[in-house]
Amino acid sequence: MKYRNALPQLNGKKMLTEAGLETVLVFQEGIDLPLFAAFKALETDAGVAAVSRYMHRLAELAVKTGRGFIMDTPTWRASSKWGLELGLDTADMKEIHREAIATLLALRQTFETPDAPFVINGVVGPHGDGYAPATQLTAAEAHDYYAEQAGWFAELGADMVSGLTLTSISEATGLVLAARDSDIPAVVSFTLETDGRLPSGEGLADAIKAVDAATDGSAAYFMINCAHPDHFRDVLAKGGDWIGRIGGVRPNASRLSHAELDVAEELDDGDPVELGHLYRAMSDQLPNLTVVGGCCGTDHRHLDQICQALDAA
Repeated sequence: MKYRNALPQLNGKKMLTEAGLETVLVFQEGIDLPLFAAFKALETDAGVAAVSRYMHRLAELAVKTGRGFIMDTPTWRASSKWGLELGLDTADMKEIHREAIATLLALRQTFETPDAPFVINGVVGPHGDGYAPATQLTAAEAHDYYAEQAGWFAELGADMVSGLTLTSISEATGLVLAARDSDIPAVVSFTLETDGRLPSGEGLADAIKAVDAATDGSAAYFMINCAHPDHFRDVLAKGGDWIGRIGGVRPNASRLSHAELDVAEELDDGDPVELGHLYRAMSDQLPNLTVVGGCCGTDHRHLDQICQALDAA
């Protein structure tokens, strides 16, 4: 909880966050991830080594580029619903969170410098399928659902909690309220379809404004992840005060839709150089962008090109 009350990215510090851990593990490392649960990789020596390589490459890139590093716990699928499907009980799930945070504390000790703060980010995911949710929780149901993980992150030493690939206003609202109850900063990262709208059909501007209205602006900031820049460039171009609430973007390398990605048998890792240029152009529309990273199909190569493009500008 070193940075819980003073997140460096909120004070203008440039920060690197993660890439597509799950796609790196599945497609590059050949590791099976049931239900796309990255923490399952840590059950084998080969998986531990693969995750360590991935994290060390990003940590080194952060320090090299003079950025801090927002380190994610591999817990996107470590909630009660998904844990039950994986045959895990509450005690098992809490231990997974404990071990994840301990690993990131060790990474911080190894790599952190005065110019590169390392922030521990507790990650939660959507209640349903992040690409095609069949149902969505009400805000009250989402509050109850996320309260357990938010409480664990607060207790075990995370600096913040982020909901990645969230698909609706109600689930995002519930997460922010649950984190507020546990006195830990919350970030909402929405995923968008090729039309720039949430999978729930809600518009990005409406979603950000609605969550802020329902939570008294309690989210630390908002992000976009798991969408290619081409999918939301026009949405950002419309502008508005809500744009200032976006503090980070983690794009996909691929232009494929979520439906196409869901059935893809090979990795579409796009063009890292092109993604860097697209990211640079997109950043002109986001005055408060401090957190840069990637999502599905991206790895340290894409993040390196994004940092180069931003720094060259």
